[in-house]
Amino acid sequence: MKERLEQIEHVIEKGPYKPTWASLTRWKAPEWFCEKKFGIFIHWGVYSVPAYDNEWYSRNMYIEGMKPYEYHIHTYGPHKEFGYKDFIPMFKAEKFHPEEWAALFKEAGAQYVFPVAEHHDGFQMYKSDISRWNAYEMGPRRDILGELKEAFEKEGLVFCTSSHRAEHWFFMSHGKKFDSDIKEPLKRGDFYWPAMPEGELHDKQSKPYPSEEYLKDWLIRTCEIIDQYQPRILYFDWWIQHEAFKPYLLKLAAYYYNKGEEWGCSVAICYKHDAMMFGSAIVEVERGSFADAKPYVWQTDTAVARNSWCYTDSLDYKSSREIIWQLIDVVSKNGNLLLNIGPKADGTIPEGDRKILKEIGAWLKINGEAIYHSKVWRKSEEGPSKTREGQFMDGKPPVYTAQDFRFTVANGCIYAFAMKFPEDGKLKIQSLGKSDNQDIPEFFGLIKDISILGYEEKPQYEVTREGLHVQTKNVQSEYPVVLKIEVI
Repeated sequence: MKERLEQIEHVIEKGPYKPTWASLTRWKAPEWFCEKKFGIFIHWGVYSVPAYDNEWYSRNMYIEGMKPYEYHIHTYGPHKEFGYKDFIPMFKAEKFHPEEWAALFKEAGAQYVFPVAEHHDGFQMYKSDISRWNAYEMGPRRDILGELKEAFEKEGLVFCTSSHRAEHWFFMSHGKKFDSDIKEPLKRGDFYWPAMPEGELHDKQSKPYPSEEYLKDWLIRTCEIIDQYQPRILYFDWWIQHEAFKPYLLKLAAYYYNKGEEWGCSVAICYKHDAMMFGSAIVEVERGSFADAKPYVWQTDTAVARNSWCYTDSLDYKSSREIIWQLIDVVSKNGNLLLNIGPKADGTIPEGDRKILKEIGAWLKINGEAIYHSKVWRKSEEGPSKTREGQFMDGKPPVYTAQDFRFTVANGCIYAFAMKFPEDGKLKIQSLGKSDNQDIPEFFGLIKDISILGYEEKPQYEVTREGLHVQTKNVQSEYPVVLKIEVI
């Protein structure tokens, strides 16, 4: 540990970024991230073996009264005889073909990918010198992260990754409360270590504080991922906002940003809950959105299913149309969409996930010019259906009407997304009508031509004070339809 910490300090000392917010806020978001708009998140690990409830199985199976606790005993037996660690030999990934994943994500129209390097359960999905509890030495006995990086980059996808290690401080703690396989003494390097008592999960000063030993271990583990796999973006889940992490998070950010300078490329961190100083990294909104366009780039992470990030036997799938709606809405507000899928333990991607990805890809193949490389227009939206701001807003699908539009600009054009195309083919976009009020400008531009992406029909249109009126005859779609509006 001492040697690794010294190496981290050396990189920080010689690089331009220092572990202070004043220094780190000189960072700028990577240009490619601002342009690519759509990425894939992957939750895959030991929790994919029981495939029950959700990816928090490793915690919840040790909490009496929770469904996974009863399910575990009924299915696998008492915890003292079969604990979470005993799923590892069952995690074989025997049908895992990274090149097939990469081809599917490319077909889906994704531009970058975030496989989870280590989840809360503490099992590393990569080759590690820090702990033997990793996919290279156990389970699949493959460097999962390394193989994915190679396959993704061959397809032109930008490789990113995430660490959810912070929460491991308390994640396995409930197993100490009864006769299970989680027993003292636990020491650094053990799979279940440290399994400390769980405080109020969202209290940024909850006790007991993570120990110095644990925080140093977290820093070293994360720097190992950076050094070995050179991700272009590093995503953190929520517990790094705890007060104890602050000095270590500053060091990690300085180290990573300096490494990016060494590599000759711009890198970034995604964070939640104000864990980092605004302007030092990319703001992340989990399963939610902002109500209005922002002057800064941001990202939302959501999943193909409402009830889990990993594969389970009871997924509540969203429709591809709902996800496309969210992609459009987020991009119109200067954001990116990171869409999660959950492979099975054998390495295959479930048919439900595949279907959604293919349908999104088919839509993007036609309409991608209005998404990729786009920027916000003076207005992001029009219509009665407003986006609710905040996290965890995807419990139910949104409801759009024929009066709802979203806007982007790209390629010298304004793109208007008709979120629900009317059966009669008649559209009225008020934001593109004539404006005689010089004090409250709406749209003063001159329209040269209008076309509809994916259709040969040339629509008829007229601009009045009430709006831009568009009439089509043969356009029908259950998905959003995009009007390409060329201006002089």
